[in-house]
Amino acid sequence: MAFPQSETGTASAPAGPVAERSEQDQRNVKMSTVAMYQPSRGDKNMYYILTANHPYGSKFFPAGSMCYLNEQSYLRSIRLSPTRFLRVVMEQDGSVVTVDAEILQPLPDKMADYLSAISNIHERLNCFLNRHVLDVAMNAKQGQQVFVELDHQTFSGTICYIGKVHRSPLPSGLCPVYFGVELQGDGEGKGHCDGTYNGTEYFKCKKDCGLFLPCNKLQFVSAPEKGMAKQEANPDAVGASPVKVGDTIGFYLDDAFMRGIAMDVFKEENTWMVKVCPEEEGSEDVFRVIPMDSVVKEELLSPGFEVDADAGLQDQPKRKRSESAEDLESKSPALDVNSVVRINLDKGNSVTGTICWIGCLPENRQKMAGVELDEDKGVSDGELQGVRYFTCPPKRGLFVRLESCQPDMRFQSISHTSPESTEFSGLDAPAVLSNSPPLRDDVAVNVLEGRMKGIQGHCNSCYMDAALFSLFSCTSVLDSMLFKPSLPPDGHVQNILRDKIVNPLRQKGFVAASNVMDLRHQLTEKGECSSFATSEKDPEEFLNLIMHHILGIEPLLKLQSGRLKEQECYCYQIFMDKQEDLVVPNVQQLVEHSFLSSDLKLVEIPSCFILQMPRFGKEYKMFSKIIPSLELDITDLLLDSPRECFVCGAVATQECSACFKDKMFADTGLKQYCDSCCTQAHSHYQRKAHQLTKLHIPEEFCRGSRLGSFRVPREKLELFAVLCIETSHYVSFVKYGPEKENWMFFDSMADRHGDEDGFNIPTVTLCPEVAKYLEMPVATLAMQQPRDMEGVAKRLFCDAYMYMYQSKKMALYK
Repeated sequence: MAFPQSETGTASAPAGPVAERSEQDQRNVKMSTVAMYQPSRGDKNMYYILTANHPYGSKFFPAGSMCYLNEQSYLRSIRLSPTRFLRVVMEQDGSVVTVDAEILQPLPDKMADYLSAISNIHERLNCFLNRHVLDVAMNAKQGQQVFVELDHQTFSGTICYIGKVHRSPLPSGLCPVYFGVELQGDGEGKGHCDGTYNGTEYFKCKKDCGLFLPCNKLQFVSAPEKGMAKQEANPDAVGASPVKVGDTIGFYLDDAFMRGIAMDVFKEENTWMVKVCPEEEGSEDVFRVIPMDSVVKEELLSPGFEVDADAGLQDQPKRKRSESAEDLESKSPALDVNSVVRINLDKGNSVTGTICWIGCLPENRQKMAGVELDEDKGVSDGELQGVRYFTCPPKRGLFVRLESCQPDMRFQSISHTSPESTEFSGLDAPAVLSNSPPLRDDVAVNVLEGRMKGIQGHCNSCYMDAALFSLFSCTSVLDSMLFKPSLPPDGHVQNILRDKIVNPLRQKGFVAASNVMDLRHQLTEKGECSSFATSEKDPEEFLNLIMHHILGIEPLLKLQSGRLKEQECYCYQIFMDKQEDLVVPNVQQLVEHSFLSSDLKLVEIPSCFILQMPRFGKEYKMFSKIIPSLELDITDLLLDSPRECFVCGAVATQECSACFKDKMFADTGLKQYCDSCCTQAHSHYQRKAHQLTKLHIPEEFCRGSRLGSFRVPREKLELFAVLCIETSHYVSFVKYGPEKENWMFFDSMADRHGDEDGFNIPTVTLCPEVAKYLEMPVATLAMQQPRDMEGVAKRLFCDAYMYMYQSKKMALYK
């Protein structure tokens, strides 16, 4: 992580996780990372942005959240004890949290002001990572031309104001920077003001022609360099307007006339050049770079004639166009942003991708599509001639005419002659309106086991496939998501989830990738994030979005720390210091250590308890192996609930956190005592200084305890699924029956049929070998080499990312 040296410096993009290093090496790297920053003296705040999700107790701060700390406090803390963790103040709610420095990127003050104006956290992170757009915004001037997208239409405008629109800085000291834009041309009347905001005039324009926007909502047009005359392409070659990306053009190659598609237009010294993908180059990706004055746009050729390659540009009739472009467009299936499409570049050569932008380019009235390709076969990263239209990885962006895009037939009803054809012919599967219970025991095996079973993966969907299969295939604990009354705007999401994913999975054992893509498109719209349909996400990000923001179901967990206010969340991230005595821990031990170190209690028994394991990113794991606890005993984790003296079994009255770490006692279970056992245990000189916590005991249990008629009931949750990740690919293990051998393994992309035109083959296999390792002594399991473990057991024990537990009793009421 590179820290800026001054306010005007530019912080580097966040580095990926540190791979293949020992834990000590990583700790040294992180400590040196924090210590290398030497800010200038002064009493001011230092600003940071989170580059990874950060659960903290019951709170969740997604990547893109901003935080700050006082510079003097920072210098004082690293001078006393350099650490990889920082205590920062979160800008969104003012809470103080501890954050690993590895996921923090420092922000110069100016950059922080521009980013703080972006209210959508995901868009803020994208803007930070796309540093070119941010740099252009910070260097923009009043009077500069910009493009603004409103209701899927692009309008031109002029920057009339750059600065804050708040009367005073935020509590963090930030002054969010907004752009005051006057809309022009067709955009007139589509604004919201006349340059006045909250009674203060920042600029003057016509009524409803002004907008105040953050930098990420603008497409900046690069101003021409001083002294550079505007250069136009040779009108004899290309007519009144230059060639645009996506145009079909004609050109000469070795005295032969050819056709092709313009992939890029750029200037090389004083000559405009066109990068062309010819039609006649076969199936290989071959691009030709040709001067613009050597190409002819297709529309300049006579529409009733086609060029004869042998006769050059002679007007010989070949074929008459029977339909106009408008007719073709009207007959083709409707395409929109997030549509998955195929683009034919030339004969036998095509690419697939997802539409990220639709609109008209400057000086071109044709409707164009900006497409993020599935492979590195594009020519840009979403920018064209200095204007940013969308963001994608380098060489993944392509601009083509919308009429050149066709729906990807892998997501349409098609037939195949492969051995899988009978199973795959239902790819565009219809909705299943009849509801079905979850699958258990032999029924689960009969319906789910085999190839082309489970949920079909496509385009980085494994995080969602694994989560959905885990939550709905063999349990009903979260079926409330399927039937809870929802508001009309969110009902479509619920219908897709129930009728196109869960019901087909439970009845047919297979969900087509197109059904999941429908859900991903809806999440993209609801989550205000343009990458849910294409990019890899984390399961917790998906679960938080669909449970909280869309379906609005009640939080799964209610937690309380000490006397602080009760907090609610959907997933719990295990935080803990490295325990030297925990070589191969089980989940029970990890949960107890985490709750104790954070002074947390469960306010009530959860119907579903989703646990994230202690690991940083996808690479670094705190423990090389974790043993699944088939039952999670939460009795001692409940707030104000009767607890049992771990010595004599009577109702406990005192709890001792220090005894929990005492190696003289058992390594599992919190330590609480009745009065007599507490006195005896703490009579030892090594335990006399322990601080005790008095427990609240319900009156009826106190009376029953004195009469000897009550025993404290044990509250246990049952493990039903585990999500695992290795090299950025999520898979899941699901427990389908009561026996230790009743495990199945699901991979949504286990195999593939065909290449570019093919499809993924999801597979569900039984993995009874897991039971062997569950029964193995801890010392023996610790000595097992992952490569020597049978079947897929290594994935469960070594790659666990998220554990899912359920209370069947509480699920009846939730």
